[in-house]
Amino acid sequence: MILTHIKDVVQGKASLGVKRSSKWPAVRKKHLKEHSTCAVCGGTQKLEVHHIKSFSEFPELELEPTNLITLCESKSKGGLNCHLIFGHLANYKSSNPTVTEDAKVWLEKLKK
Repeated sequence: MILTHIKDVVQGKASLGVKRSSKWPAVRKKHLKEHSTCAVCGGTQKLEVHHIKSFSEFPELELEPTNLITLCESKSKGGLNCHLIFGHLANYKSSNPTVTEDAKVWLEKLKK
């Protein structure tokens, strides 16, 4: 858990001052069980649970199911890292408030 936090801080996914809830692993596991494909490309490899409203800015929404979306980091669909591109607008220090809508649009485009 500590190493994961350090990795998240280095990648810009979390800040040093914000600590994950001890309930996060169970919430993450449940979310991935219920939403087992990437919302953008439909992939099933290297899935991440992304916070729509960022965890660093809205820690109170960390465990809120409506604030979560599944995105992949697999690069399987033409090199796309959906978590980085759609969830963070190509910069882990950024967030995309329209990630849910964007994911729906791109999933339809990629199906065609």
